[in-house]
Amino acid sequence: MSLNCGIVGLPNVGKSTIFNALTKAGAEMQNYPFCTIEPNTGIVEVPDTRLERLAEIYKPNKTIPAIMEFVDIAGLVKGASQGEGLGNKFLSHIREVDAICHVVRAFEDDNITHVHGKISPVDDAQVVTMELVLADLDSAEKQYQKISRNAKGGNKEAQEAYNLLEKIISVLKEGKPARLAEIKPEEQKLVKTFNLITAKPVLYVANITDKAATAKENPLVDAVRKMAKDEGAEVVTLCGKFEEEISGLSREEQTEFLAEIGETRSGLDRMIQAAYKLLGLVTFFTAGEQEARAWTTGVGSTAPIAASVIHSDFEKAFIRAEVMKFEDLDRTGNPTKVKEEGKLRIEGKEYIVQDGDVIYFRVNA
Repeated sequence: MSLNCGIVGLPNVGKSTIFNALTKAGAEMQNYPFCTIEPNTGIVEVPDTRLERLAEIYKPNKTIPAIMEFVDIAGLVKGASQGEGLGNKFLSHIREVDAICHVVRAFEDDNITHVHGKISPVDDAQVVTMELVLADLDSAEKQYQKISRNAKGGNKEAQEAYNLLEKIISVLKEGKPARLAEIKPEEQKLVKTFNLITAKPVLYVANITDKAATAKENPLVDAVRKMAKDEGAEVVTLCGKFEEEISGLSREEQTEFLAEIGETRSGLDRMIQAAYKLLGLVTFFTAGEQEARAWTTGVGSTAPIAASVIHSDFEKAFIRAEVMKFEDLDRTGNPTKVKEEGKLRIEGKEYIVQDGDVIYFRVNA
């Protein structure tokens, strides 16, 4: 299953700093626009204390977390939709990701150049969004014209696409992202075929200073939260520089350090988990003597579909799923006790996998 988030924003807002902290991949950072030309890609573990607890209970030979991919895409500028600042190339990179982490600069620093000469995270976000909207409008109108003949000729599928594009184009012409169009749940699959950037889910990441992290009020962050609320988007606030500094520490050292400043999770952990949820995903687990492992499937997946994440043949070969809730395992500390309490459930093909399920799949050999 694809777990792919693109990190976007204007130049010099902290995208590469955050990417470095996420992946420890050492993406190049310089104080000038377009330092990042080709997108950097990194694989990141999805933090989950439940997996750690399962490892304590089962004592497996190995523990394997769920992962997701982050792509550091070069900074966009005004006019990118017309090719400014290598815009066409960058836009093509954004089209390839599943979700967008939109980094905005919510800090003052005279030593770091701002591409527009002033600090306004909302204005910055609107510049990027408008370029993406304009690129989508051009793409949507071309697709609209292409299918119009078949739609008018009575082709049912073409008519559905034609009507949906008409609705989306109307929203794009208002300068709004495609995801704000009134799209029915049953239309979501069709929307994805249009490959529109602004139809992708978005997480705003407000990059602040370490001093601002402890401040009671931050007008810049408040403005980002209001903007996100109006769009139905989520916001994570973090200090990219601080996160990069602690990313080199072990998980235990990070926990101790965060506890000293009154935090339980790093900003990056919050960002990874928010991006994970942004993609409409849930985590289920398999656990035994050999390994404890976190797996990813979409919200609403049936047991056979979840089984296919482990191996593609398992969907057809599925017999049943033996399911325990993580909470029961955590409480008892022993799978045998969970069974003795009658909390082990036998589920069939129609079962909808829930976040936190610990599953043993029975399949035909």
